[in-house]
Amino acid sequence: RFIAKPCAINLGIQDSGPHRAQPNAILEKVFTSITKSPDGKRLEGLSKQLDWDVRKIQRWFRHRRNQDKPTTLTKFCESMWRFTFYLSIFFYGIRFLWTAPWFWDTRQCWYNYPFQPLTSRLYYYYILELAFYWSLMFSQFTDIKRKDFLIMFVHHLATIGLITFSYMNNMVRVGTLVLCLHDASDFLLEAAKLANYAKYQRLCDAFFMLFGVVFIVTRLGIYPFWILNTTLFESWELIGPYPSWWLFNGLLITLQILHIIWSYLIIRTAYKALVRGKVSKDDRSDVESSSEEEDVTSNSTKGVFSTSSNGSNRINGHVASGQWTEE
Repeated sequence: RFIAKPCAINLGIQDSGPHRAQPNAILEKVFTSITKSPDGKRLEGLSKQLDWDVRKIQRWFRHRRNQDKPTTLTKFCESMWRFTFYLSIFFYGIRFLWTAPWFWDTRQCWYNYPFQPLTSRLYYYYILELAFYWSLMFSQFTDIKRKDFLIMFVHHLATIGLITFSYMNNMVRVGTLVLCLHDASDFLLEAAKLANYAKYQRLCDAFFMLFGVVFIVTRLGIYPFWILNTTLFESWELIGPYPSWWLFNGLLITLQILHIIWSYLIIRTAYKALVRGKVSKDDRSDVESSSEEEDVTSNSTKGVFSTSSNGSNRINGHVASGQWTEE
């Protein structure tokens, strides 16, 4: 409210929403009580009832759905908050771990386990991360539903489970390594979103490409060969198969599977960016085209369609303008 919003306004981001749908009691009742995306049979029936063209009814429902979407200013403020948190917690983690012996030698994570002291800095690091991921867990149900909703839900569950489980079992040393590693790329993605909202396309592309490189290096390189190596093999060698060993490593491997899925999406987006000359859209996006885009393309055959998470066909947002959108 006091930092992000003034920054957005100075960058020329207007606090204006999409074109509002024309008031219509019949269509509004269908939208709120029956379906937000009517099929062909229902569209034909509404067309006869209202004496409207089917295309006009489709446009009304599209405008009505977009009417509930957050504005670019709202999304900019949200991304700036996440960028601030990810960047701050990452540098806090690096500063804390730089002097920690287990940062340089992962075998230190298991020496004298479980009788390892819990310092105040380590405690606050854990509590801050846990609180943030709980907030993400709750907010995903009110945010825009995206294609990776289920994957993100599993990710948040696994992350919260890992943080809580490792804290209860005093596996906080290896836990800090996992947390810091995951924070290394997240602030770059939020920076790319900020640049996209401000319409700095080249800066957005640069941040996204940098994010992709850091993500793949950390999640497909460092994570399995550094983190999983110590939790799977070094812990087994030093303290043996403790009772919770299977559950702990099962959660870590679940994260690795999610890393592979996201890496595929990032590589596909980067490939399209190279082919088209810029990042066109985030493959997770389920945003429908804005009202203005629909008005422009209503008489043409241009348009890129994709299947949304609920199975209905929608026009991806900002395809006509060629800009990348993440929400």
